[in-house]
Amino acid sequence: MSFLEVTARRLATTSRIAVVPATRHFSTSIAAQKSVTEAAKDTLKTVDRKVSDKLVDGINVGANLASKVKGEADTGKVKGTAEEIRRQSKGAAEELKDKAKDTAKEAQDK
Repeated sequence: MSFLEVTARRLATTSRIAVVPATRHFSTSIAAQKSVTEAAKDTLKTVDRKVSDKLVDGINVGANLASKVKGEADTGKVKGTAEEIRRQSKGAAEELKDKAKDTAKEAQDK
């Protein structure tokens, strides 16, 4: 076999794609890592979110209590009005009782 034949056979059996060595890095780049300030910001965002959720829950509870107290206050107003009506009716009943006694005495005297 001649030199040309061997070279031709090797070229025919080899891949036609050029082999380019790729370099690979074993360490991560700085862009992929979070800085201290970014990590602190993420932590603060998490804490802020949890605090906000608890505050919203507190506001909702306060609103519910306020509506209940308002309802009881309205009921108290009605009770107060009922108390006033009872006092007025008692006073009117006592006046009528006194008038009835006076009328009875007058009738006895005649």
